[in-house]
Amino acid sequence: MHYRTVFSTIVCLYFILFTTPLMYGEDKITDDDYIIFSVQKNRVVDLEEIVTTMKNYDVLFFGEEHNDPVAHYLEELLLKKLYARYPNLIVLSLEMFERDVQLVLDEYLSGMITEKHFRKDARVWTNYKDYRPLIEFARMNDIPVIAANAPYRYSNIASTKGQQALESLSDAAKSFIAPLPYDTATGAYYQKLLSVKKNMPFSLPKKTPADADTLKKMKMPVISMPEFKINQGQSLWDATMAHSLVRFSNKNTNKKIMHINGRFHSDEYFGVVQQLKKYAPDIRPLVVSTFSDSAFPEVDFNSYKNIADFIIITDPSVERTFE
Repeated sequence: MHYRTVFSTIVCLYFILFTTPLMYGEDKITDDDYIIFSVQKNRVVDLEEIVTTMKNYDVLFFGEEHNDPVAHYLEELLLKKLYARYPNLIVLSLEMFERDVQLVLDEYLSGMITEKHFRKDARVWTNYKDYRPLIEFARMNDIPVIAANAPYRYSNIASTKGQQALESLSDAAKSFIAPLPYDTATGAYYQKLLSVKKNMPFSLPKKTPADADTLKKMKMPVISMPEFKINQGQSLWDATMAHSLVRFSNKNTNKKIMHINGRFHSDEYFGVVQQLKKYAPDIRPLVVSTFSDSAFPEVDFNSYKNIADFIIITDPSVERTFE
């Protein structure tokens, strides 16, 4: 009986991974559209290397450029491979959902509410089609999904009035953000924030178009540096995402979390990675950064070695999911 159960599980995983088509751009994106570099091994590797390496880590940070279709393709493929390798251990976490919609997200994953109501009440990003394959795969395979981020209304308070203004929130409201007070960006990360161009949203990498019309469509904030306390709002996002991961890990031991965020949050092990280590020094983060390079496919990886454990360079000629 035990043999049959194990065999059935193996067969099931095989069909999930190898016979279920990728929902994202399956006819457009191929292995020729990206190059994966392992900093530790100092050589080009395949996606399986990340999956294998995850054996020794607790949280995988996948830093993306939000409009990169190759990154979205890889996110879906990586999630499927992780699920096949570590069944019943994988958890998905997303910057794109805020803590106060966790209930709505759980209701959809459990089949309680319709997708129409989910999309409305969860305040999904306008480019939700880029993340829908992840949610649907999680829903079909009972994979928990963490709505990790702080609500924008509270990061706006922190950015305009400072985090001390958050102390006046109700206890219910405070449950949707990291515990107060939270550490704010300092040192190199703070300097990196200062270098971000005026009116560029911190959740979008520098190479991503950030005109006002695009931001309005995506329901993402425009941050004006002279008027805003740059590190207050950004650090609330970072701290809340990190705290969401640690809170889940403390209640669900031995799980492996794949967390997806804009790469600014995790590049150079800054931001959410720093906050994670403050909350849980023993947790083991693996950082992946994905972005395009005009030199593709002739990439000089030496210039990127301090960014992450794995660098994925994507083909810039592949049409972006939004401009």
